[in-house]
Amino acid sequence: MKLKFTIVAIVIATITSLNAQEISDSKFGKGIFNFVAKDSSFSIKFGARIQVRSTSTWNYDQAGSQFGSPDHNFDVRRARLKFDGFAYSPKLRYKIELGLSNRDLSGANEFNRETPRQILDAVIMWNFAGNWELWAGQTKLPGNIERVVSSANLQFIDRSLLNSRFNIDRDLGIQIRHKDVIGEKFVIREKFSLSQGEGRNITEGNIGGLQYTGRVEFLPFGEFEAKGDYVQSDLKREETPKLFLAFTYNYNEDAVRSRSGLGSFLFIDGGDNLFESDATTIFADAMFKYKGFAFMGEYAHRDVDNVIALNSDGTTTGSGFSTGNALNLQASYVFKNNYEIAGRFTTLDEENVSNATIVDLDTNEYTLGVSKFIVGHKLKVQSDLSYRTFNGNEGRIEYRLGFDLHF
Repeated sequence: MKLKFTIVAIVIATITSLNAQEISDSKFGKGIFNFVAKDSSFSIKFGARIQVRSTSTWNYDQAGSQFGSPDHNFDVRRARLKFDGFAYSPKLRYKIELGLSNRDLSGANEFNRETPRQILDAVIMWNFAGNWELWAGQTKLPGNIERVVSSANLQFIDRSLLNSRFNIDRDLGIQIRHKDVIGEKFVIREKFSLSQGEGRNITEGNIGGLQYTGRVEFLPFGEFEAKGDYVQSDLKREETPKLFLAFTYNYNEDAVRSRSGLGSFLFIDGGDNLFESDATTIFADAMFKYKGFAFMGEYAHRDVDNVIALNSDGTTTGSGFSTGNALNLQASYVFKNNYEIAGRFTTLDEENVSNATIVDLDTNEYTLGVSKFIVGHKLKVQSDLSYRTFNGNEGRIEYRLGFDLHF
């Protein structure tokens, strides 16, 4: 409760202090306010967004050989505040994003002092020379494209199973980013990150080793309209074909969580220590857009040196790392009336540890989505229907309906 009052007080104080100033670019979807100091020494843009949804799930009853009665759930999936701008010079930018929903705040543990995890992003970005930038703080790692696409710009209710099981998410550290332009259009972007390795909001120091991430992106036909390579759906209706190809390599030295920098911490020796093993994750992804049609494809692979967590005396704890492969393919078309129809296929060949045994879990999911973009991704209504199988057997059916509002 104190946290909520503090955030509200900060927002009110900020708006009050800017009340006598001129606030520009206040168009819907461009932030609640956008302020630049008279001497151009700093700027701040404040925005807010909410995503609410309902979910109905029918699980398959193997014994009864039929789908059971549905389970219904209504929730605020995301409620967030975002601040960004520049300080001292336009070459020194910053971004702060806070999460207020239960899902964003959950995850208190001994490694973050048992506190809510409200900070999503807190990062400084310095354009120190030419097309070179240095990032420092907590933000998304340069991982798979679906994860780096903002949850505000998704064409389905939420991201795919590939992302939920294999993404590398956010972490604390530094990043170096660079862009080359070859000829008139061919763009190459390189990104490298050195980070802590345990994910966001870890305050009790580095538990294992460090995490190293490298990514290279190729745009042979030039950049997309309005950074559309990191926005799902071709809302800009690209006049010429645009293609994006990228590859990521991530190495997490002495990882201590079941999904590298995510998942549960792997305790050993009765909870006195953590099991450590090196984890490698790779991604290959693509994006294509042309005149309302959009395609996105991703491949993910994770390997860990020692999958099963062992106590110091060599006995097993029964737990371990998640490894395997995943493929996600999705395509869509936006009609001129701003309705979109989209399809997605995701397949996982995942290996999990259960009772000290490596268990294969092959999952396929087929999703059909329909969206109505009222003001692009800033105001939209979406729905999707998914059918999922486990190891070739019928698993479940899920229907979701969601509403997004982004100031």
